[in-house]
Amino acid sequence: MKNILQSYARLLVNYCLELKAGERLYIRTTTLAEDLLREVYREAVRVGAHVEYELEFREQNRIFLETANDEQLQYVSPLYRQAMEEFDAYLYIRAPFNLREGQQIDPDRREIRQEALADLSKTYFKRTADRSLKRNLCQFPTQAAAQEAGMSLEEYEDFIYGACRLYDEDPIESWLQVRKNQQRIVDHLNVCQEIRYRSPLFDITYRTDGRIFMNSDGQTNMPSGEVYTSPVEDSVNGVVHFDYPAIYQGEEVQGVTLWVKDGYIDKWEAKQGQKVLDRVFQIPGTRRFGEAAIGTNYGIDRFTKNILFDEKIGGTIHMAIGQSYLQTGGKNESTVHWDMIADMTKGGEIYANGEKIYENGQFVL
Repeated sequence: MKNILQSYARLLVNYCLELKAGERLYIRTTTLAEDLLREVYREAVRVGAHVEYELEFREQNRIFLETANDEQLQYVSPLYRQAMEEFDAYLYIRAPFNLREGQQIDPDRREIRQEALADLSKTYFKRTADRSLKRNLCQFPTQAAAQEAGMSLEEYEDFIYGACRLYDEDPIESWLQVRKNQQRIVDHLNVCQEIRYRSPLFDITYRTDGRIFMNSDGQTNMPSGEVYTSPVEDSVNGVVHFDYPAIYQGEEVQGVTLWVKDGYIDKWEAKQGQKVLDRVFQIPGTRRFGEAAIGTNYGIDRFTKNILFDEKIGGTIHMAIGQSYLQTGGKNESTVHWDMIADMTKGGEIYANGEKIYENGQFVL
């Protein structure tokens, strides 16, 4: 286990964050990920970086949101602010205690907290877009996440480390090959202006004039494996259905269908979780799309209720309501960025400028 965590740490520090001597790294995680944090700390110090970290304890967020007064809900940690505004690198290691602990929190209190962090969220998106803040989101296996995925902890560990290519002889070289393979797809998409996703359940189009597709090769998410863009905000038209469950702040929504006209979501429906959709679509910016993407990681072979993995599943597309990615040219702003996933392996097709480039979950370029 120590060897695999050392390999994980080397990948995160040297490939994902490309950390250099003198740079400042801010790490957020929970006390459950101490073993990985230790190895990342060791590797970051070895390359000459300065490391600060934040460790969340069990139910910390729930206690805060339930107990804090309005002034406290609006307070932002000076260290966190400095990290988002000034540090060179940011690593968020997901290591949950309980994925349902916040379900009963008053949504109004959550909204106060989100508004308090809104300015820093804009700073974060701006700095990660121009890479002045190198960031990576990754996962440490915990019992809660394993249970959510329907696996034993041992199976889940194997799933995570395999998806991150940590069992390969040289994980960094493996991810460089992923980068090379995906660049061919990105290069083709970036000379096209109209993209159409079609399946037996939906048909939706969007334009990418002035936008670019990005090659998600493991540097900002580990694991990765997707190509993504932000659609021109008023160009999305049609109907889209997401047959994979969508998770929002621990609440599960199933069978989501969205009707879209000139980029605006004017009707929505869920087979389960309609009230969650109704609530989210009252938040500014959520009735437009911030992302459209295609999953390319065929090594992620199952749904785990963890968007870090699920949106990368080979043979799927996903679209996110809310905040755009500035690095793609997107302009939509919101405190929400919520990814929803659709299966394309059963009759799904993608067209670029009218040419079929994808069929039944596979590119045909």
